[in-house]
Amino acid sequence: MNIAYLDHAASSWPKPPEVLQAMQECMLHYGANPGRGSHQMAVQASRALFETRKSLAKLLKVKNPNDISFALNTTMALNQAIMGFVKEGDHVVCTAVEHNSVRRPLEFLKKTKGVSISYVKTNEKGELSVQDVKEAFNSKTTLLVCSHGSNLLGSILPVEQLGELCKQTGVKLLVDAAQTAGTLDLNVALMGVDMLAFPGHKSLLGPQGTGGLYIAPELELEPLLHGGTGSQSEAIDQPTVRPDRYESGTQNTVGIAGLNEGVKFVLKETVERIHKKEWEQTQLLMEALMGIEGVSVLGPDLGQNRTGIVSFTINQSDSSEIAFILDQSFQIAVRAGYHCSPLAHESAGTLERGAVRASVGYFTTNEEVERLISAVKEIAKHMK
Repeated sequence: MNIAYLDHAASSWPKPPEVLQAMQECMLHYGANPGRGSHQMAVQASRALFETRKSLAKLLKVKNPNDISFALNTTMALNQAIMGFVKEGDHVVCTAVEHNSVRRPLEFLKKTKGVSISYVKTNEKGELSVQDVKEAFNSKTTLLVCSHGSNLLGSILPVEQLGELCKQTGVKLLVDAAQTAGTLDLNVALMGVDMLAFPGHKSLLGPQGTGGLYIAPELELEPLLHGGTGSQSEAIDQPTVRPDRYESGTQNTVGIAGLNEGVKFVLKETVERIHKKEWEQTQLLMEALMGIEGVSVLGPDLGQNRTGIVSFTINQSDSSEIAFILDQSFQIAVRAGYHCSPLAHESAGTLERGAVRASVGYFTTNEEVERLISAVKEIAKHMK
């Protein structure tokens, strides 16, 4: 039996054929170092990077493609944003559903720079009160960090309202779009976003090792990495021009060429159509799971908007054991445990045993969803 892949929140699979073709084309014909030479292969490699920036700018409604810098993943992009912006003595507010790629850098700055942090709790379904966020601000608050979508609960947080709050207070807004870039409409200007971190390998359908960070044009960050950029090589300091300032070292040209095709695929299919398909499958899955004795579904209620994530528990069983059985006995790939988001588990009441996370993607079939439902019924029957 073929594997039913329901782990798209970690990494999408399979990829569109165009992604593989673009990567092979790069390796075969122009796998040179972008920005490090004037010969035609290096120029073509540079062009591939810029074309991808243009595609991303179109998707995110960014006016200047050079305001998008590439990173290996969302974690690296978030570290660039946090480490590059937050200064000694600052106060940072973030939500209690943030990924460890937000929490750990902030806790590091707390120890090393005296940064103070306020974690604003959501309810057990992952829903956030804007008023609670506002009350967490103080005179030293410089940054609000918010996941657009919880990687455990599938809830969608009110980024546009938070953006308006930040405009009123002068606080900068950093958004983690790891679970929403490619499945929800993103407009950085309309949403009041100052920085937005995104992965290439999830809903943008690109390869692993790709991602990026949008930085508002008026914002200046200290680079996370210092080194060769191929420009202003005679200068002792890091260049000020974008995107070179934030892209030291050789870029993942092959991966970025593939990412361009993934983004173009999303633009062609439209995020609205992709989100609708994924939402319908989550509703199908949720409704069936809720009818199984002993199964509890986390996150927003049936019928409410959410991303393609459905997390659940079975009685008091360990989530890792359930995932292992799904993999070994039913050939179904899901993720279990704490999903690098322990504070979200505190909110959901699943900190002791974690949760099983099933996540759909553009290429998920209803047959795969039905296979999971059937398997969970069988497992729940034996775990009473």
